[in-house]
Amino acid sequence: MSRYPLEPLSFEGLHTYSVHDRHSKVSLADFAAPMQAGMTLRQWLAALPQQLAGKDFPDLVARLAKAKRQERPILVGMGAHVIKVGLNPVLIGLMHSGLISALALNGAGIIHDAELAMAGQTSEEVGAVLGSGAFGAARETGEMLNAAICDAARRDVGIGQAVGEMLLAENFPHNRQSLLATAAELAIPVTVHVAMGTDIIHIPPGADGAAVGKAGHRDFRLFCRLVSGLEGGAYLNFGSAVLLPEVFLKALTVVRNLGHQVQHFTTANFDFIRHYRPSVNVVQRPTLEGGKGFHFTGHHELMLPLLAAALLDACSPEATA
Repeated sequence: MSRYPLEPLSFEGLHTYSVHDRHSKVSLADFAAPMQAGMTLRQWLAALPQQLAGKDFPDLVARLAKAKRQERPILVGMGAHVIKVGLNPVLIGLMHSGLISALALNGAGIIHDAELAMAGQTSEEVGAVLGSGAFGAARETGEMLNAAICDAARRDVGIGQAVGEMLLAENFPHNRQSLLATAAELAIPVTVHVAMGTDIIHIPPGADGAAVGKAGHRDFRLFCRLVSGLEGGAYLNFGSAVLLPEVFLKALTVVRNLGHQVQHFTTANFDFIRHYRPSVNVVQRPTLEGGKGFHFTGHHELMLPLLAAALLDACSPEATA
């Protein structure tokens, strides 16, 4: 016998309806097709379920392909981890194919890219050397990059241009694997956005804060120029959780303040987890006036090659015929 004075609510008289008459968010028409051995990438994309990322990913690829066909820019902002997991060849392939109009990097990006060009290796084991104070003390890295940044300030050019030109001038053995060297060869703009004190090259005595500030601010202004032409194009953020999403949002408000029409464009964020700033500063806020933002969660070493392959296929003569 219940100790409580209340009687359980009776469900007699509850109104029901037929499942056949109800609007449903999922139907068999949205289901994936069976995977088959030997499928082409185009067949694989077409076989994805029409739900969530299975619907969004082909939509993003189609939007990027349309931007390319209409000769609208595709700007890429990225953190250095993309470089460290071995994706330079994928990005360089897109650069040669005309599918990346410009690159925006953080300060770590030029470090890992330049070390790969110089030595064919990068990314030290921090825990093994931090205790002795040796972390970040690589001589060539600090000397070459700080010299390039000082040269950029003297010539009134940006950090990205100066570092790329330095790599070409030095003719390092692995320049073909360098984003900055390739961009310099192809005249693809690279802007570098630095937070003072975050990078190992701010430690050596050759570091010049005034030069970093001057050349870095020029890169920000150049990035704003690139964003001013983004109408109908796309901005992709790979693996930058804070710095580049903030830079992008500031650039967008600057160009709109100056009267540039930048309302209808595509944005996408790719990262391991969903961070707050890319979600709001790349995916949500910039597209409130028009366009569409996308969010894809996964490993860069899987997601970026998949996007590149799908985009190259969508832009192939067979796909556009």
